[in-house]
Amino acid sequence: MSPKSASRSRELTDRRRAGKRRPRNKILLGLALVVAFGVGIALGQALHDNPHPGGQQTSLRTFPALTTTSP
Repeated sequence: MSPKSASRSRELTDRRRAGKRRPRNKILLGLALVVAFGVGIALGQALHDNPHPGGQQTSLRTFPALTTTSP
């Protein structure tokens, strides 16, 4: 086997292996994007649901009526 044919044979084998991995890599990439999107949505909802700290707080207090005495 000449060096050129060995190189050519190895090149074809590498292409076949790369071709077999492509669909799996695309599926994994798609799955990673879906997970990242879901995490982003969850984080956005969590930040949106929490109230802003340090806001104004109104306090209402009722005082009892003072009794008056008759002279």
